[in-house]
Amino acid sequence: MVERLIRIGTTYLPVSDVDLSSEWYVNKLGAILNYKDEDKAILNFANQSVFLVKAKEYQSANFFNSYGEECFSITFEVNGFNALEAVHREFKEKKIRVGEIENRGHSGRNFVFYDLDGNKFDVWSELSPIYKDKFLS
Repeated sequence: MVERLIRIGTTYLPVSDVDLSSEWYVNKLGAILNYKDEDKAILNFANQSVFLVKAKEYQSANFFNSYGEECFSITFEVNGFNALEAVHREFKEKKIRVGEIENRGHSGRNFVFYDLDGNKFDVWSELSPIYKDKFLS
């Protein structure tokens, strides 16, 4: 049997203030706080462990593509367009900075949102078929 990478277990995100950021993730995204000190917070949400790491000023997980467009490094999935609309509406009500729902020319729809430090995230309306088969059947 050949061993292979199975899943991403932890994501690390740079933040300027661990206390404020961990509170934001708990209150806005429903994350569960497992640990916090002055340098990091460990959260669980979206079936993953997320470390918020105190970083130097103006750091984010974003990057720029070859066209100079700022890109996100994480896409969250929801189960269908109705769920996407509901999450989008909820994020707006919680005063989270969100973009409009977009058609990017592939299946499903997306929108972006940002945390307090400008980390940019994507939400996609199409739940992966493997996840559906394994956990929603």
